[in-house]
Amino acid sequence: MIKRNFQHTFSLLNVDYVKLGPKWNYKNVISPYNRIYYINEGEGELSDSYGTYKLEAGYLYIVPSFTLCDMLCKQNMGQYFVQFFEDSADGNSLFADHRKIMKAEASALDQSIFARLLEINPGRGINRSDNPRIYEKDVFYKEYQQLNNQQNLSVFMETQGILLQLTSRFLTPQFFKPALKKVIPNKIAETLNYIQVNLHTDLSVAQLALRLNQNADYFSRQFKLYTGTRPVHYINEKRVERAQYLMATSRMTYSEISKQIGFEDLSYFSKTFKRFTGLSPKDYKKQMFSVGL
Repeated sequence: MIKRNFQHTFSLLNVDYVKLGPKWNYKNVISPYNRIYYINEGEGELSDSYGTYKLEAGYLYIVPSFTLCDMLCKQNMGQYFVQFFEDSADGNSLFADHRKIMKAEASALDQSIFARLLEINPGRGINRSDNPRIYEKDVFYKEYQQLNNQQNLSVFMETQGILLQLTSRFLTPQFFKPALKKVIPNKIAETLNYIQVNLHTDLSVAQLALRLNQNADYFSRQFKLYTGTRPVHYINEKRVERAQYLMATSRMTYSEISKQIGFEDLSYFSKTFKRFTGLSPKDYKKQMFSVGL
């Protein structure tokens, strides 16, 4: 018997059906969660660094977490949307190598399962002001996490199933082509796990190589061979992702976040953050919640 374990779980944030108009016009939106739209009438636009995508009736769209995009509706549009966090055993997103907007033709089932998701998760729309400076972000996330914790087992499992079903639309070979990867040696795989849980500590190349009893240059070459990137770049990328999550879910100051993820120098943290996201930490925080309103 073939045994295959799926390592990803989802945590529902918002789900709703909305009628949008010209107010739905946001630039440089970037969020720490995935978003899926189903359009049933009207039209709009989504844009990312790869291009502009027409939002049209009968199609599904996904905006993976940490994907910088613009949103626009010139006249009117009917939109089902769901926003959800993604967790995995190794800390990596399904879309880690596909941080781009994707579009899939909806099946006859999609509108009905969106309606069912709304039915079993009432009151999960965005009911606050559309000004991200007005509502408190940590309270916002804690409130919806409490609702998830209160779900009975039946609703929890059905919600997971619907989110998995909707996400599966964007994992087909038609447009989702997993990168061909070499089998990663145990020492490199263990180092990736070590980095994930120790972002707050000293993660110099020399220190990581010493853990494996390897020369630093040899370790760095092997790391790039099997991961496609140098250790320092990988570490900084994971630190910035953790910073994005902390900025969305806590009231920590930039200085506190910087130290929490292993940056002792706030200026270096800011420069590194902007290099990976295209935005300063301050600008990122302003844009983070300008979505789905």
